[in-house]
Amino acid sequence: MKYNSKSIIIGRKKRKSEHDNFSPCFVALFNINKPHKSGQVPDKILDFDSVRKVTICGLDCEYHLEGSDIVIDNLTELSIDEDKQKDCIVIRISGKQK
Repeated sequence: MKYNSKSIIIGRKKRKSEHDNFSPCFVALFNINKPHKSGQVPDKILDFDSVRKVTICGLDCEYHLEGSDIVIDNLTELSIDEDKQKDCIVIRISGKQK
């Protein structure tokens, strides 16, 4: 699905149970760059359960050790697709940057 956003933050959430094999995650969409420095609330948050992996295709990104989040700035196009497999989800993030 296509989204209108300047930047995103991808983060992992805590597992609901220690018996879960996969983690939930979120993708926060912002209309500003460097949202992790602004303290601004996201314009939209996408939540996903039981995520096996997130694939980022053709985009420059930053991994922030402090919060274990991935930040992608300078987006002109953004597409986030989920592939629902038997017991998990694989998320594919692609788009274009300035």
